[in-house]
Amino acid sequence: MAFKPPKSYKDPKFINSRDARPLRILAEYIGPESRFRKSRVKDTVVFFGSARTPDRETAGQRLEEARAHARANPGPQAQREVALAEKRVELSGYYEDARILARRITEWSIALNPANPPYLISSGGGPGIMEAANRGASEAEGGQSIGLNISLPMEQYPNPYISDHLNFEFHYFFTRKFWFLNLARALVVFPGGFGTMDELFETLTLIQTKKLSRKLPVVIYGESFWRKIVNFEALVEELVISEEDLALFKFCNTPDEAFDFLTGKLLATKKR
Repeated sequence: MAFKPPKSYKDPKFINSRDARPLRILAEYIGPESRFRKSRVKDTVVFFGSARTPDRETAGQRLEEARAHARANPGPQAQREVALAEKRVELSGYYEDARILARRITEWSIALNPANPPYLISSGGGPGIMEAANRGASEAEGGQSIGLNISLPMEQYPNPYISDHLNFEFHYFFTRKFWFLNLARALVVFPGGFGTMDELFETLTLIQTKKLSRKLPVVIYGESFWRKIVNFEALVEELVISEEDLALFKFCNTPDEAFDFLTGKLLATKKR
């Protein structure tokens, strides 16, 4: 019997080759677009933040374990572990705030249109602040949320609170970022590291350069953290940004403050 070669689009060797990269990129555009359309998802509120931020219960347990270890094994290293655990308890406040804020926004969105809530929470799909956002949304009755995960060398698994039909896995950072911002109508940025700062500053750059045609309210959550990390006023003083650029975002420090600001902006935009 003559050899029958596989069709190119069914050939794993070809599909995973360098030559087929444009097809894989296109798939990461068309695939999510199709699923969002079928789920009637048009507008999102995006949460960014550290994957390393623990929930309060877990942080508290680790602190107790560190203290018990320090009592049994006193020394500088044990005391350092206690100090780190105490810091994680402090940071866990951001997890709980993100969880509360995501739940409140989801409940508000459902109240606007129970049949098809206009705004869904969207996160990077992993642990930490991402998990907190999806978890908060899931705690609202009927709440759904999106997770845009990405394959990493140190595997990042989707958190368990993402709605199954809105759980995505990306290979390319840029296609993932596209789907964050293409649907975004508001953005909340919690404390985070390189990835969070990359997402924040790329978004601010797109707004500043008017590559985003719509209004996109941006909340930078945790003013004391961010002012310690980034001296925004110094950027103005050094003439590398304009003073008007400081109006591209708003610092918020409580779920209530962020909720009132975001919902006010979203409703004002919707009325236009």
